[in-house]
Amino acid sequence: MDTTERVELKERGRSVNMSKLLAPLSLVIVYAFFAIFGRNFFSYTNLVNILDSSYYIGFIAIGVTFVIITGGIDLSCGTIMMASTIIGGTAYKTWGWPMWLSLILILFISTAFGLFNGVLVSRLSLPPFIATLGTMMISLGIGSIVSNVRSATFPARGAPDSWFKSIFKYVTPKNFAIPTGAIVLFGTAFIAFLILTRTKMGRYIFAVGSNKEAARLSGVNVAKWEMIAYIVSGFLAGVGGIGFAAVYTTVMPNQGQGFELYAIAGAVIGGTSLSGGAGSVLGTMIGVYIMSVLRTGLPSMNLQSQYQTFFTGVVVLGAVLLDIYRNKRATEVRILTPSDEYRNAMQIEIATLREQITLAPKQEKGHLRAQLRTLRFEVLHKYRAMRQEEREQANALKRQEKEFEKRDNDRL
Repeated sequence: MDTTERVELKERGRSVNMSKLLAPLSLVIVYAFFAIFGRNFFSYTNLVNILDSSYYIGFIAIGVTFVIITGGIDLSCGTIMMASTIIGGTAYKTWGWPMWLSLILILFISTAFGLFNGVLVSRLSLPPFIATLGTMMISLGIGSIVSNVRSATFPARGAPDSWFKSIFKYVTPKNFAIPTGAIVLFGTAFIAFLILTRTKMGRYIFAVGSNKEAARLSGVNVAKWEMIAYIVSGFLAGVGGIGFAAVYTTVMPNQGQGFELYAIAGAVIGGTSLSGGAGSVLGTMIGVYIMSVLRTGLPSMNLQSQYQTFFTGVVVLGAVLLDIYRNKRATEVRILTPSDEYRNAMQIEIATLREQITLAPKQEKGHLRAQLRTLRFEVLHKYRAMRQEEREQANALKRQEKEFEKRDNDRL
């Protein structure tokens, strides 16, 4: 690899690293803001509340990340989560099923909904937006029908059959809460990360999202891997439902609408592209916690629910605009100006001089370092002068164009 290629790779790596740092930096800034201006926000109890409110959104966000990477969307993940949970609660409370079997029923129903979405999109070729919108309405209706439009109440902590609550929050005999659900969530995220980055399934899901037709011509079974992505989303919606029941106990009919927006926004904030072919589960987790900090932090500033909804919508729109900007930057063809070409050429020269310093004898290093400092100083000032000259030329050209337009209008 020559010096030119190394400089280009360094520039690309710097751009990618800045993109990856954007979501973690946003999380730190948002948390610091509420810690400073929020009332009693910076406390262990509030941290546990943030983690509690992130479990169910986190699981469905991981699932929806698989779907978005394929170039699809899942608008039904929130209602699937709540419908399967309320049916499982009804099985336990009304039908007399044991708790372990009711929890399995939650996972079975949510996975079945995911399979249904997969069939609609991959086999029947329905647009993902329309298919999952229909499934959203169907799951809302089925949950209400099975529960007879009544809420489902899971056992309170300490009651018989409440053992599953300790999986997501363990409370010591002295009433000290340990958010063990964070371990479950990050363990799930790590498994999803390994699937997407280390397995054939992950490679094919990314291939389908990058270019579906090219993947098909390469021998990839596009319909199969699209369906699997929706099945994963459905299964994790069920896991999220169990987490919701463990934290909040009561599940009401018609609940779950809007949860999919939190999940999608978390995925997009974390770097998953809505156009498909790019995404990161770990980035999604950071996006989920940004949303959780917002939901917990806004009440600490005495903002009512309507303001919380407003700011959540702003964040969703910002996430989509950020994704559009990222895609535009990735696809645009940039024409180098003379100043850009000069800077690139001098960066290569500077990199070459650095290599000479590394390989030079000790007595020559001082002289070469002095040359490097002088070269950097000259490059900085010449580049600035060239950029200023280019701006002046561009402004002069704009003025000429305006004068020509004015003359044409006067003639007309």
